[in-house]
Amino acid sequence: MAGSVMNIGLTALNAAQAGLVTTGHNISNAATAGFHRQRVDSSPQIPQLSGAGFFGRGVSVDNVRRAYSEVLDRQMQLAQTQVSFYATYEAQVNQVNNLVADPASGLSPAMQEFFRAVQDVAASPGTTTSRQALISQSGAMISRFNALDQRLTDLRSGVNVEIAGTIDSINTIASQIATLNGKIGSLSGNGTIQPNDLLDQRDNLVMELNKLVSAKVIRQNDGGYNVTIGTGQALVVGETPLRLAVVPNADDPRRLDVGYLFTGAPVPIDGRSLTGGSLGALLQFRSESLDPAQNALGRIAIGLGQMFNEQHRLGQDLNGAAGVDFFAVPAPAVTPRSGTTAVVNAAFTDVSALTTSDYRLAYDGTSYSVTRLSDNVVSGPFAGLPQTVDGVRLSLGSGTPAAGNSWLFQPTRFGARDLGLAVNDPSLVAAAAPVRSSATVSNLGTATIDAPVVDASSQPPLNAALSNTVTITFNSPPTTFNVVDNTAAATLATNVAFTAGMTISYNGWSTRLAGRPEASDTLVVQANTGGRADNRNALLLAALQSTPGLDGGASTYQTAYSAMVGRVGAVASEVKVTGSAQTEILKETKAAQQSLSGVNLDEEAANLIRFQQAYQAASKLISVSSRLFDSILEIN
Repeated sequence: MAGSVMNIGLTALNAAQAGLVTTGHNISNAATAGFHRQRVDSSPQIPQLSGAGFFGRGVSVDNVRRAYSEVLDRQMQLAQTQVSFYATYEAQVNQVNNLVADPASGLSPAMQEFFRAVQDVAASPGTTTSRQALISQSGAMISRFNALDQRLTDLRSGVNVEIAGTIDSINTIASQIATLNGKIGSLSGNGTIQPNDLLDQRDNLVMELNKLVSAKVIRQNDGGYNVTIGTGQALVVGETPLRLAVVPNADDPRRLDVGYLFTGAPVPIDGRSLTGGSLGALLQFRSESLDPAQNALGRIAIGLGQMFNEQHRLGQDLNGAAGVDFFAVPAPAVTPRSGTTAVVNAAFTDVSALTTSDYRLAYDGTSYSVTRLSDNVVSGPFAGLPQTVDGVRLSLGSGTPAAGNSWLFQPTRFGARDLGLAVNDPSLVAAAAPVRSSATVSNLGTATIDAPVVDASSQPPLNAALSNTVTITFNSPPTTFNVVDNTAAATLATNVAFTAGMTISYNGWSTRLAGRPEASDTLVVQANTGGRADNRNALLLAALQSTPGLDGGASTYQTAYSAMVGRVGAVASEVKVTGSAQTEILKETKAAQQSLSGVNLDEEAANLIRFQQAYQAASKLISVSSRLFDSILEIN
């Protein structure tokens, strides 16, 4: 019996010691990330049968288990991947928002100063000072365009670097999970006894992985984890990690995408499938915020430059020559896909029709089609080129397209970067109109003629007869008139019915007739010689500030820029609000998970006392058993 008491005391001592060790382990790891509180499972040993009944034989320590809930841990992972997504997106989009919305360094002040300089030229068209100031302010505005675009380009480069770094981190974590799968599988035995600390390490790695990209765990029968990302792409299969790599985009080599790294070249993964985490945020920020912002900035630069050029060409400079392009406006960028040798050219036809999207031109062997990448709207099929889509004319430059060829064309991506100044000589500022009008001094009636306006539809090029001297002579009775091109010695029209307030158009100009003419009264339209003080074209150039020339004639340059700033700000605000909500969800989920799995130091302190007392009691039991045995030995 003493031996039985001794054995019972020994099992109780072992059980108490197991409790003390486990409690100490919990306390020491109370602040360890991913640690789950552990507990000792015990059960009574099989009792011993005797004539008086079954006598207990003490306690058995069966297992040490984690306080673990797969459901709560998965909820934590889902919440964590969303918090990381919005935190990364907010950090990126705030940089764009701060850049374009800055009242000092944004684009708005530069455009206002530029048009103020244009108005100064209109006020003093004959002075070199105002013209030189216009050229200086034009250069300042171009520099602002260039600087804003360079900052956005730097952000794009930074995104590429962060994508590469994130992929390296994902690969490292995937390798660690695969290694732990092997260790856990070899130590788990029959599956009932688990290496809890290794399980915690693996679950914590899955949590860290979800900070980088949304990952799903598929538990295998042997306890191993298979990890997938995106739409089911495997990242870890048992003890084998599959490596990711950065891949230059097939359409745009400057853009880094994500791909699988097998034995050969990396295989691209559709970035739209990689959601959640910092990687998903970087990819989505680039495609949904950075690309549209840079394209919108480029569209404003191209629209302003193109429309200003068109009006400037309708004017006349101080030398009496026709106006030339004031800005150097870049053509749309066309990049052939890898393996495509045929060259496609692009040119602007209507800046008001430009969007902020990129496009893909594809050839299937018989026809072409154009996909607008922002909304996947397809134009075509077209039997051949040239074709015009959204204000851009596409034409085949050289080579012969083959089936499967495609080209990425970006009408506005580099507009702000490549906008330049084409006029550096103040005398070349075309502030005057090339033609003027007058009424003959000998006229008896009150017929008047407005200053002629050059028809924008007449260029390019300007009508060759624009500066010819044209006379408008009223007949008798003065209800009709004849129009004669004196320079060309040609009659342009006879017996034209006169109505006060009517508009006539000849040789690329238009003007308005009014008043009460008398027979033989003559009105003249001729070249504007010596027109240093003429500001008519400068006034038209200044009016472009409030002319809605973008978005199909719905937006001015300023409203287009304000809309871009508003869109970026709205995204920044939405991301901030949603991110804050996701942070609260994570806190609540973590609280629920910690209430089950977290270490409560007060509870563990109580357990220490309980197991200490159990240990002391078991020791006392062994001591009693020893004295009983000694008493037996003392019997003679």
